[in-house]
Amino acid sequence: MDDAATEPNAPPTDGMGHATEKPPVGQADVAAGLAEVRAAIARAAEDNERDPAEIQLVAISKTVPAEGILPALEAGQRVFGENYVQESTAKWPALRDRYPDVELHLVGPLQSNKAREAVALFDVIHTLDRLSLAAALAKEIARSGRTPKLLIQVNTGAEPQKGGVLPDQLATLLAECRDTHGLAIQGLMCIPPAEDPPSAHFALLARLAKEHNLPILSMGMSADFPAAIQLGATHVRVGTAIFGARKPKG
Repeated sequence: MDDAATEPNAPPTDGMGHATEKPPVGQADVAAGLAEVRAAIARAAEDNERDPAEIQLVAISKTVPAEGILPALEAGQRVFGENYVQESTAKWPALRDRYPDVELHLVGPLQSNKAREAVALFDVIHTLDRLSLAAALAKEIARSGRTPKLLIQVNTGAEPQKGGVLPDQLATLLAECRDTHGLAIQGLMCIPPAEDPPSAHFALLARLAKEHNLPILSMGMSADFPAAIQLGATHVRVGTAIFGARKPKG
């Protein structure tokens, strides 16, 4: 009998021993979740005649305390994503002392006044979406000599509450980043509207990246990364399926 079915605090299952919802952060089996996600990435890649090695798993560790990240590090994961500069600055330097080959990605919105901290800490920034932020990043890159990879976030659903440049304004922002601020843009990122089927948004982002000759496509999260891989994702951002369900940030 499946042990999970007999434990009083176990998450509900689908009758085959598979949990139907993720336990909260701190109770998840991180190594097992990581192995499942890696296997699913490999299956999705092979189903679409892609090399799994072309797809980077960014393990989203926002709101996960340092001790909750350690099992993923011990299991060999080295690429992590965070949403908040202040939280990341508090927990990652000590982890990086132990695991200096970690690659850290900022996947949450970035305020211009946090550009210095972001450039100092992150290796990839996914959320460049306006000229004022481009100027702030360019200034810090020139000052510090650090050159994180930069992705432009595209608001594919034109959602007013969400960051990202509108698709029809991408070319203008790209030109300004390159010509005015001397920034090398490596790719695009999107977060589809929660209520929409994601594939149309992934297809739009892939088309825009191809038009502008940008190699990195950051798209797909825990619920939809196989569809993103089908449509060309190079980076998938998976948190809940690895670390468990989070409470909303208050």
